[in-house]
Amino acid sequence: MEFSYQVKDQDGKTIKGIVEADTQDKAISLLKERGLFVVSIREGKGWTVDLSDIQFWGKVSQDEVTVFTRQLSTMINAGLPINDALFALKEQVSSKFAQVVDEVLRQVEGGKGLGKALEGWPDIFNQAYISSVQSGEAAGVLDKVLLRLASDMEEEKEFRGNIKGAMIYPLIVVVAMIIVAAIMMVVVIPKMTSLYSELGADLPGPTKILMAVSSFAARFWWILLLMSAGLVYGFFAFQKTEKGAEAIDRLILKLPVIGSLQEKTALSNVTRTLGLLLGTGVSLVEALNIVADVAGNSVFAKAIKSAAQGVEKGRPLSQMLSLSGVFPPIFYQMTAVGEGTGKLDETLEKVSIYFKGEAEVAVKGLTSAIEPIIMIILGLGVGFLVIAVIMPIYNLTSQF
Repeated sequence: MEFSYQVKDQDGKTIKGIVEADTQDKAISLLKERGLFVVSIREGKGWTVDLSDIQFWGKVSQDEVTVFTRQLSTMINAGLPINDALFALKEQVSSKFAQVVDEVLRQVEGGKGLGKALEGWPDIFNQAYISSVQSGEAAGVLDKVLLRLASDMEEEKEFRGNIKGAMIYPLIVVVAMIIVAAIMMVVVIPKMTSLYSELGADLPGPTKILMAVSSFAARFWWILLLMSAGLVYGFFAFQKTEKGAEAIDRLILKLPVIGSLQEKTALSNVTRTLGLLLGTGVSLVEALNIVADVAGNSVFAKAIKSAAQGVEKGRPLSQMLSLSGVFPPIFYQMTAVGEGTGKLDETLEKVSIYFKGEAEVAVKGLTSAIEPIIMIILGLGVGFLVIAVIMPIYNLTSQF
């Protein structure tokens, strides 16, 4: 019998193929004997489906990774060998995550370090996480590094939760406005305006405009959907290019309120991650290159990579940050203090707390600014609808 399979090799690379065996169990055994980790297998020829490739199905959440990290730290600190700790945790996580932990365990038992074994799943363990683990292994303080990683991930979750929570109300109001406007234009307005036409009412300018827009929306709604989809696709396609991403990020940073929020959020993430990496023993140049990839803003990422090149040549980090022209003075001034005292990681953690507080203030400012703007737009829209709908009724009643 033939079985289609999808496996991962010892380097974490995905491989697809076909194997011959009497039963599925024997096919799995043959693949494991080759040192391969079976992701999926089924009878017959054809492609197998790897659920890990489907991002919206069975994705390992960051919450689960955080709990896993804290528990692993506790077990190692208690003196449990890492192999036994991974084996115990494999039974406590979701089925999707259990597959990952099982493969990590297999590679660790084969002689790989934990950090090296985690490299096969960059969508679950980012480069900052992996580098921190590798530094912890090298220094013999893996339990402390994992505990710090877990605390950092919990802090990041709380921070992002606060921002998302503050944005829920404005988002709901905006979505509701768009839905109501669409229903009015496509369903309600055409019926009312057709009534006016049958009665021969003298239609004022606002009503004619409303009728034209409503008629177009009702007849050519599919064109509007295609145009909207095209604009969204074009935006994301442009954003994926290097120049496009930088142009969009520069524009966002210049926007009132929103730009300040983006800046403070990105800087909080940068300083927290950089402080974490330096505290776990990662070299400054390597830490800067890692942080550039998780900055969340291409403008900052470019400046950080440039700073890394300068640091590699022997120049102070604070000087390189000031020359970039994109970071606020407090960032490179506090960095200079950290360099002078030899406690750059601790200084960056304090700067991260500062930017976190500033970001939360920016969120409150954004929500405070959005609410009156929404009310003004809503008021203007309702006013226009009232004028466009009521004026013809007034003209009809005045004729009698």
